[in-house]
Amino acid sequence: MTPTTAPTGITTCVFDAYGTLFDVSAAARRAAEAPGQDRLAQVWPALSADWRRKQLEYSWLRAVTGDHCSFWQVTQDGLDWAMERHGLRDTDLRETLLGLYWELSAYPEVPKLLATLKAQGLHCAILSNGSPDMLDGAVSSAGLESYLDAVLSVEDVGVFKPARVVYDLVGQRFGTEPGAVLFVSSNGWDAGSAAAYGFTTAWVNRAGEPMDRLPGRPQHVLSDLTTIPELL
Repeated sequence: MTPTTAPTGITTCVFDAYGTLFDVSAAARRAAEAPGQDRLAQVWPALSADWRRKQLEYSWLRAVTGDHCSFWQVTQDGLDWAMERHGLRDTDLRETLLGLYWELSAYPEVPKLLATLKAQGLHCAILSNGSPDMLDGAVSSAGLESYLDAVLSVEDVGVFKPARVVYDLVGQRFGTEPGAVLFVSSNGWDAGSAAAYGFTTAWVNRAGEPMDRLPGRPQHVLSDLTTIPELL
């Protein structure tokens, strides 16, 4: 189906997955709510932040060195580092946290947002470092299948974002020029890199962080996803 062109020239809205559509803190938060997890309940916000930070750092290092692996591997490696840092030597807890990562909840505004964009005739997709099976699990768990025209993974090119060949996947799938794409990410480095690539970008800055000092700067900075349709 030929997508509708918004007044801005946008035909395709592409979203990063983890931290943008899906709440990456949900796994640790849910595990901490279980009976008998008093220690985790004390440290889960810091554990979750360290897990996410190391997950991203390992993806960047592997991209630089050319030593690619699945995102599931760097997710496990990041968790192992974070658990050791916080003195959590519990194999059952590790398995629980990893299992919950396949069932991350979407942010509350996500289903309505995607439904609105689809109703406006726009193509919607995910472009993620996540491996296809991880993304399928998250999308299915959140009930987002009907809103997405494609779920694009870096596994098709064998390198993590922000490598430019990852952003190429959007044009290859939808036949669009970069200027017809609105790319949305909660990662400032991702939004900036996508802007340098040529996408119109929106940075979902939920934590109120400073702008990353990179060659590209996102055109829009938002506190959540609710105002995305207003950018079109």
